Amino acid sequence: MALPKYTERYLAGDSWLAGCSTHPALVREAWSLEALAPIPSGRAWLAAEAPLVASMQAHDRIPSERRGPVVADPTLDTAWWLVPLDAADELADLRTVTVHPAGWPLHCPPTGWPVCGRFWLTRPDGSGELTDPAVLAAAFGPGGYRRPTEAPA
Repeated sequence: MALPKYTERYLAGDSWLAGCSTHPALVREAWSLEALAPIPSGRAWLAAEAPLVASMQAHDRIPSERRGPVVADPTLDTAWWLVPLDAADELADLRTVTVHPAGWPLHCPPTGWPVCGRFWLTRPDGSGELTDPAVLAAAFGPGGYRRPTEAPA
């Protein structure tokens, strides 16, 4: 019996995310206990932290094919964007965004369901695709990134 497509995506995202940790088995164990798994940044991505409302607005400005994983915590009014390891300099001028250094633990839910109120706005899909810092900076900047519009026919 084949798994539903969304289940395959969740499994691929979980596998990739757990693989970003030096202890993937501990990540999976935390998730099996309905707990957040602390995954240190720096192996595959850095975490760019921003206020949740501003992140949701930026999220809506970026086309889905240009967005990498984004985890949200409404209780903390915070979101974390997974960005490339060299993104800190490009995002340094954004006052509302803080790029955490390598080794900083991001407490992640699994991709398929929320844990402790934390959930993925954009789930990891297993591809390792991250949000381009230039696109993220434009989305948070004055006027924000705008989706290209089609020329009138």
